[in-house]
Amino acid sequence: MGVVAKGAKCNVEGCDNDGARSLNTTKVENANLRVDSTGKKSVLCKEHYKEYKKESKDDRDLERARFDKF
Repeated sequence: MGVVAKGAKCNVEGCDNDGARSLNTTKVENANLRVDSTGKKSVLCKEHYKEYKKESKDDRDLERARFDKF
């Protein structure tokens, strides 16, 4: 049972929504989201996860391209 299933709240500053996803803290910070988390993982609510996906799209595409086979 993960932290999201246990009812963790969103770690973004000023947000009190229920968490939907747990992600690496450094990747979330690189997507220009301010996080209160001090651990390896940060919990994001649905709205902030959507914002994270928009901000990190280029980085994720580059990461995925490294593993594609030609």
